[in-house]
Amino acid sequence: MRHRIFIAVNLPEGIKGKLKKYQESLPQLPVRWVKPDNFHITLAFLGYLSEKELPDILETTRKVARHYNPFLVRLNKVCYAPPQKTPPRMIWVEGETSDELAALQNDLERRLFTRVASLGTERKTFRPHVTLGRIRQWEFARIEPEERPEIDEDVSLSFEVESIEVMESRLKRGGAEYTALKRCPLSDRD
Repeated sequence: MRHRIFIAVNLPEGIKGKLKKYQESLPQLPVRWVKPDNFHITLAFLGYLSEKELPDILETTRKVARHYNPFLVRLNKVCYAPPQKTPPRMIWVEGETSDELAALQNDLERRLFTRVASLGTERKTFRPHVTLGRIRQWEFARIEPEERPEIDEDVSLSFEVESIEVMESRLKRGGAEYTALKRCPLSDRD
């Protein structure tokens, strides 16, 4: 059996509630909204892994996490995304790339990508964000460009990251369903 795996920072309930209010306040656009329980910041997407590969990924993630102290993440803008993409594909909340977050993400990718041969060496530029919804392209294209609402709102949300999680994503008809396979505390606090 293959597992669709990614490493993430899951958000605290209070932040999820505030982001849900942003979803509710946005104009009625053709968007498939992400369920608040699924709000997260992806640090590394590993794709489909075998049962045999999973234990090493879980252990490597745990070891990387314990080398970092808890740190603050700041979310600062609700906007169409990705940037400079026309038409946009998503609505997301951008986050700041702190030194701590960038170092953790880089370390994870460097160590995990060497363990999963199918990933190769190509790595995307890390842009911390939380996806609020995915735009239904064919419906969005039917809205005249000048009638599309501007989505570019500054926000000020922050939370402390105390752990990262190895997540499994199961693709279902109603959207992805995420399950935490392992919680990896930062600085081995638990």
